[in-house]
Amino acid sequence: MKLTPQIKARRLQLGLQQKDMKLRIGMNQQQYQRVEAGGNSRLETLELVAEGLEAELMLIPKDKLRAVKAILAEEGAGKSAESKHVETSEDPWSDVLSNK
Repeated sequence: MKLTPQIKARRLQLGLQQKDMKLRIGMNQQQYQRVEAGGNSRLETLELVAEGLEAELMLIPKDKLRAVKAILAEEGAGKSAESKHVETSEDPWSDVLSNK
């Protein structure tokens, strides 16, 4: 999934408008709008936007993407990683983060 739709979806999930980013990270609405429109943003700008959206930018190796999506889907379905950890006594991220 492309980054810009994720940025917009997260902002909407938080109930924020584009203009709200001014108070959160000091970015005016016009500049933020360019980020959501898919303008060629610098990495530092994207990191700042992620911070304002209470999110984290990550590079996920393609061979681990399916596992990450599965974990996120479980958490979205109400089964948190912590509860899974308690149930199985395993870290649900261990396989995803391993160097295999």
